[in-house]
Amino acid sequence: MSNQFHRNLNRMALFAAFVIAGVILFNKQFLSIAVTNIWLNGIIIGATVFGIGLCFADIFKLLPEYRWMKKYFVENKSSKLPPRLLRPVAIILQHSEKNNNVISTNTLSNFLDMIIGRFEDQRESVRYITNTLIFLGLLGTFWGLIHTVGGFAELVGNLNFDDENIMNAVQMGLAKPLAGMGTAFTSSLFGLAGSLIVGFLGLQVQLAQNSIFRDLEENLSARARISESNGFDTMGTLPQINLATKELSRAVQKLEKTVSKLT
Repeated sequence: MSNQFHRNLNRMALFAAFVIAGVILFNKQFLSIAVTNIWLNGIIIGATVFGIGLCFADIFKLLPEYRWMKKYFVENKSSKLPPRLLRPVAIILQHSEKNNNVISTNTLSNFLDMIIGRFEDQRESVRYITNTLIFLGLLGTFWGLIHTVGGFAELVGNLNFDDENIMNAVQMGLAKPLAGMGTAFTSSLFGLAGSLIVGFLGLQVQLAQNSIFRDLEENLSARARISESNGFDTMGTLPQINLATKELSRAVQKLEKTVSKLT
């Protein structure tokens, strides 16, 4: 059994360590950017942390499944049933042991479809978090642009060009549109960075699931044989069908001869 699962897990741990190290090393810059709009950026950062935790939770859920496969197929030892994803497969495999570990092709196909469906259900949460982070980044962008345009419109409308202190008024009036631009850029930055982080971790989880699925497919295929439903064996009955067809042809020929003599 391949070690692709462990490689994906190591990549996730290494990538998360790099992200944490980057935040710690550049904590002052990170905080200065985050406080531009603490509420929206805080929501984006919280969603990113939640997505990271969800990815690690998903891959740690695969560990018992991987250990069960390794113990059952590689070490040929009976073990407890896996927690959730491969439990139906394990139950049916236990019943197939009574039939000399033979699995029909139809059963194998149903196995694989079942596992694919369960993996897809597990991936939906990570995909939703990634899309949510992109949406929050775009939301902050448009929100900031609205404040920027509104701030400039208010600034131009309130300017009095006859006032000697017009430059001071312009300087004070630029605070609101600049704050809006800060919101737009920082929310986009955090949203895209968060979606990139969660997307990469989600990709590693998907690759780990695919490695388990390939190993399961290979091991089950080794136990499968071509058979039809309801125990009908085509290869065994084909010679009998040919013999019966020949006998039927001979009987029809004799009947035609008899009818021709009578007429």
